[in-house]
Amino acid sequence: MPLRLHLLWMSQQYRKQEVLKSERVYLSLDCCCERKQELSVRMARSLSLQEVDLSCSICCEIFRDPVVLKCSHSFCAPCLKQYWTQGTRSRDCPLCRSESVDDPVPSLTLKNLCESFIQDGEDLDDTFGELYSDPGEVCPLHGERLKLFCLQDKEPICVVCHTSRKHKQHDCCPVSEALVDVKEKMKTALSSMQKKKDVFDNMKKKYENAVEFIQFQAQFVEKRTREEFEKLHSFLLAEEESRITALRGEEDLKSRAMMQQIEEITRNIEHVSESIRVLEEEIASEGIFILHKCKSTLARADSPTEDPVMAPGALLDVAKYLGSLNFHVWEKMGKIVKYTPVTLDPNTAAPWLILSDDLSSVCDSEEKRKMPDNPERFDPDTGVLGRESFTSGKHTWDVNVGESTAWVVGLAKESAQRKEKVSSVLNNGYLCVYFYHKMYFAGTSPLTRLNLKRNPQRIRVQLDCDKGRVSFCDPHDNTHIYTLKHPITERVFPYFWVGCQQCPLKVEPLEVSVKAVEHF
Repeated sequence: MPLRLHLLWMSQQYRKQEVLKSERVYLSLDCCCERKQELSVRMARSLSLQEVDLSCSICCEIFRDPVVLKCSHSFCAPCLKQYWTQGTRSRDCPLCRSESVDDPVPSLTLKNLCESFIQDGEDLDDTFGELYSDPGEVCPLHGERLKLFCLQDKEPICVVCHTSRKHKQHDCCPVSEALVDVKEKMKTALSSMQKKKDVFDNMKKKYENAVEFIQFQAQFVEKRTREEFEKLHSFLLAEEESRITALRGEEDLKSRAMMQQIEEITRNIEHVSESIRVLEEEIASEGIFILHKCKSTLARADSPTEDPVMAPGALLDVAKYLGSLNFHVWEKMGKIVKYTPVTLDPNTAAPWLILSDDLSSVCDSEEKRKMPDNPERFDPDTGVLGRESFTSGKHTWDVNVGESTAWVVGLAKESAQRKEKVSSVLNNGYLCVYFYHKMYFAGTSPLTRLNLKRNPQRIRVQLDCDKGRVSFCDPHDNTHIYTLKHPITERVFPYFWVGCQQCPLKVEPLEVSVKAVEHF
């Protein structure tokens, strides 16, 4: 058998096996009986006429414009023409090599058979496509298409599953309706997830801004720390120089006094040495000459001289310089060190407020600064808390209100609302006195109007946690302003509200003294 025909035969056998395999696969699906029968008939018809019988032995494809030779062999007209044109022999049959004198005759019957075969193949492919179902669309238990959706078990089922014990009496709906409902739920879930993503994006942005603000805070604190320590270093260096200068002065003074004493003693030594020399010479002489000078010589030797005695306090007062040195420097340092009993917490200050570098005063401004929206911060209410918190004991601090036209001073509970603009009254967690529209009020519910004889420049806050009492007075003459009685059941913080840009509220520093405790 020629190699070309052998390859054609093998190709046709492979195709036949593939078609039979496809038949078994697709017929195994649970399709309707009529469609099965139709498919079987069409496949049987297509396989009854083998593709090899309708193939050109030159191109191994289905005949195109088939022609037949006198020897009864058929070929595609274009293939035969090309073969005769390129072949060494002219007009011989490609299969039997017999010479063909007459022109090839078109075979209309063979042409019709080929066209019918091609059309049946296309229809068969379409039928396979219609009958084939994705495994996810077929019930794995019954082989039926999944046409229903069980609303109770939330899974697609077939009509046989609907009558089974597992899904019997369960509410179901068509798969098409379930798809619509599920997609709507998915859209809702998608919208919810998108909103959640937006929330996370916003929080990420806030955290990134917070990181930048933390770095700014660190730089500010470092700068202020270095400035304060530079002041302390300068003070200590100045104190050191002052003490060393005093030491050198006393050293010079007492050294010169000692040198004067040394000079006087040196003169006395010279005088005594001269007397000794004269006596030794006279003692060495002979005769009556000694008697003539003995009176003056003995008188000179007996002249009164005081023995040298060191005066008291001649040495340096070492104890004065080294005794409790650190304590005395610390005591002197108290004159430059300021102590405020309340320190303003910048992390609670509203974005409109401006705090001093030492965190002792606060005033209002027109511009809202960009600040992290942390939970501790007041916004939009223009308030700020002290860093210190109290739950027990007695505590006192003075606030200089000066000529401020609007202020609130007192205490705020830890639970007080900070993210809403609320009236600072007792029921909202505030224990304060107010000055607004040239009127004074006490923070009761409702507010109590206060009639003061003078406008105080300072307000003293006195807290007694154990007795649950907050008193306000004017420290100028100790005039009582008002006392709020309220049990302290949670942490409370010093609270400041300011509505004036020209005059800040300032926490007054206390006098600092260093004393040694004596035990009797």
